[in-house]
Amino acid sequence: MVLVHGNPETDAIWNPLVEELGRDDVVRLSPPGFGIPLPDGFAGTYLAYRDWLERELERVDSPVDLVGHDWGGGHVVNLVMHRPELVRSWASDALGLFDPDYVWHDLAQVWQTPGEGEQLVDTMMGGTVEDRTAQMTALGLPTAVAGSIATHQGPEMGRAILSLYRSARQPVMAEAGRALENARARPGLSLLASEDPYVGSDEIRRRAARRAGAQTEHLHGLGHWWMVQDPARGATALTRFWETLG
Repeated sequence: MVLVHGNPETDAIWNPLVEELGRDDVVRLSPPGFGIPLPDGFAGTYLAYRDWLERELERVDSPVDLVGHDWGGGHVVNLVMHRPELVRSWASDALGLFDPDYVWHDLAQVWQTPGEGEQLVDTMMGGTVEDRTAQMTALGLPTAVAGSIATHQGPEMGRAILSLYRSARQPVMAEAGRALENARARPGLSLLASEDPYVGSDEIRRRAARRAGAQTEHLHGLGHWWMVQDPARGATALTRFWETLG
């Protein structure tokens, strides 16, 4: 099992879910800049992150059940549209990003705007660890998880945010989504947290899931960080999906 997190996070986001799953085969992959250093020369585009994930999976023993959250979920879908043979199955809570009607949320649109984006990441990634912990807690994360993430936030993550989001301005994601049907090559699961405001409407996410041939698990009442809000329900949804694989 391989977990890939998103923005502005580290792999600490998975702690409650991993504990609930109780598995001893979990691999957590942190995208460059999000908990691990940015390599020299790394482009930081959405395609560079897809290629990074491809290289990482080539080193992981098969079979791989790949799970992604937020931009991690975007990287997962990009990977399975491109190299489905690298996984046994995949799950993502961000399929809506690839629907042609998806509109980036307000924060993303600021990050994609020169000048304003730099100001916002300076505010988000600046201050003390305590300041950043309070910011993440206000967004709905438990203090322990928020504090762990905050220790890794800073200017480097800010640069990664800007390069990633600016590479994915529309219509880039809509054009990438033209290949969604390729994801049908492996069993997929769309984790649809009903109160997640960042990844498109329920209709958009369900439509993208149908195109990708993915089952939809409706996590009613849960938000963007469903894996910490109700890790038991998240673990049950994933386990139920994996049990169908034989």
